[in-house]
Amino acid sequence: MNESSFLPIVHNKPVSRAAIPRMEMPAFRSAIIEALARGSRIAALFACPDHADRLELVAILADDSRGILSAAAAPAGNSYPALTPDCPQAHWFEREIAEQWAIVPEGHPWLKPIRFHAPWAADRAPVFETGVPGATDYFRVEGEDIHEVAVGPVHAGIIEPGHFRFQCHGENVLHLEIELGYQHRGIERRLLGGPGHRTIHYIETSAGDSTIAHCTAYCHLLEALGAPLPGAGEQAMRGIALELERLANHTGDLGALAGDIGFLPTASYCGRIRGDWLNMTALLCGNRFGRGLIRPGGTGCYPKPSALKELGQRLDAAERDTTGAVELLWRTGSVMARFEERGQLDAGAAQALGLVGPPARACGLARDARQDFPSGIFRYAQIPVSTWGSGDVFARAFVRWLEIQRSTAFIREQIPMLGDDSAGAVSSRLDAFTPDSMAVALVEGWRGEICHVAITDARGTFACYKIIDPSFHNWFGLAVAMRGEQISDFPLCNKSFNLSYCGHDL
Repeated sequence: MNESSFLPIVHNKPVSRAAIPRMEMPAFRSAIIEALARGSRIAALFACPDHADRLELVAILADDSRGILSAAAAPAGNSYPALTPDCPQAHWFEREIAEQWAIVPEGHPWLKPIRFHAPWAADRAPVFETGVPGATDYFRVEGEDIHEVAVGPVHAGIIEPGHFRFQCHGENVLHLEIELGYQHRGIERRLLGGPGHRTIHYIETSAGDSTIAHCTAYCHLLEALGAPLPGAGEQAMRGIALELERLANHTGDLGALAGDIGFLPTASYCGRIRGDWLNMTALLCGNRFGRGLIRPGGTGCYPKPSALKELGQRLDAAERDTTGAVELLWRTGSVMARFEERGQLDAGAAQALGLVGPPARACGLARDARQDFPSGIFRYAQIPVSTWGSGDVFARAFVRWLEIQRSTAFIREQIPMLGDDSAGAVSSRLDAFTPDSMAVALVEGWRGEICHVAITDARGTFACYKIIDPSFHNWFGLAVAMRGEQISDFPLCNKSFNLSYCGHDL
């Protein structure tokens, strides 16, 4: 049995749930291991009830080089041989499955909760004894001159909660353990039985700084399952909004990186310029984070010609200001001395860990859903993939800078595509979606690939809805990148990944 046993699927297209191959667990496990050895990666791995309410594991694999998704399932039982010893990128997924459904991945090297909530399977004995964040066993390093540093979950400043525990020898970090779950809101469970009138609002707040990306993925799923398709203008509008979201956050990240090393010119400028990018999104829809803009079948609002003209003018000004602020970084020796060779990961580690987004591209992996799995406007207007090879803080910063330039050029090209000042055929229908089907949507958010999977029941409502934010793939990458680094470099390395707490915790 090999990965050819998986069913090739097209993202944003429904497939009958009955058509998904069901394997016995040994074959399922072997197929995944072989596929990953050939260069594929895990886009999603989760458990859900089948038609008979028996739990099964569902795997969605992505072959980026060929632009192919594939799916298969296997009966879960109470336990199965863990994938993680052979596939490190399964590490986080298997911990989630154990916590949510009380299915034990036997042989998992460090099995513990990731969100600290009660299991969803009420008829199964919980794998973990506690549902309280922080009540767990931490990895410990013993020996002379070893000490432990605990940071969070309450942090200085305005930041979401998360706990970081360092095992150090002097200033050098031997191991970093990251504990999340403090932002868990139970969003996926609230999506079951939908879509309903509240569903879009849950999606918009799953990770607030990625509102556009998550809403786009959700709308792709509903359009695959029966909602009207957007027109050319609405597709262009969605693409512009997605890239404005990227521009605002990349600019903010570069400013924050400058702030972490005390380089105040770029830190000050980018803090203000980030607001300029956010205000462009507000110009389009009235909300700086894009709430209300992306809707199934089209867009919730459409700018008037005067607003489009102003958007072009603001784009030119923000591009000029961003260029001046960011190029100060690359011309300053003290900045480069702090950025280079900090928090390094190589391409092999990034591949093994299943990293996505700028952290993956900073290791030289040309992994970008806009090119590998294009949808909407990106099927017709592609953005070059921005990569660097050094895998350090500098690379993660420089990839952002390359993407800022390319996203700006893309928006400038797309503004003329927005003609009529009327919204598209926005769907208000919340029923009659394709029953007993599965659809997968991949969208390249500013942090990386966002994956949404919807499985419908016989009525066409959500029997299962799975969200994988890019932070879910990348948090462990940060932990590995800190090994051997000085603990004083943690804020810098952490910001170079800039992962989401709430997008992970859902």
